[in-house]
Amino acid sequence: MPMIKPPLTIAYGLLGFVRQQPLHGYEIAQRLQATEELGLAWNWKQSQIYAELGYLEQEGYLTSVVEVQGIRPPRKVFRLTETGSAAFAEWIARPVPHGRDFQVEFPVKLYFAQQEGTEPALALLARQQEACQNWLAGLRAQDLPGGDNPSYAQLVQQFRLSQIETTLAWLSTCAMQIEREA
Repeated sequence: MPMIKPPLTIAYGLLGFVRQQPLHGYEIAQRLQATEELGLAWNWKQSQIYAELGYLEQEGYLTSVVEVQGIRPPRKVFRLTETGSAAFAEWIARPVPHGRDFQVEFPVKLYFAQQEGTEPALALLARQQEACQNWLAGLRAQDLPGGDNPSYAQLVQQFRLSQIETTLAWLSTCAMQIEREA
């Protein structure tokens, strides 16, 4: 039985470009490169973009038409389907569920949420803060053996706690800045 590849959650960000207007793969790659803010978090090669666009089309999030361009090679122009629009709206509203994915996925979500407006961006930030608070509570609830010399598990737990606390501080800073700019 062939393995079915789940979508990379960040690939839903590609739907954000097509949501703005129908585009072909090269245009999407160019917009991604031209958007300096996204380049800080999202570093994909053009071949990865094409592969993910193909997957998103196969899954029904995108449709495409081939446009003939005279003597130049034809190009595939992608349009968002209703399913794709709903998937993008759900993705952009949902907090990142795992801390290990936060650094890559959340900045892309926040970028597109800000494209939608102040309220969607602030709502995403609030949901992510709640998710982070839950991560903290879960870590703090773990009963690790104590003692005078911290165990390796305790050191790792402290590291994870400090990462989440730093993330929460950054999310608060983002919310204040977005509110100020509104």
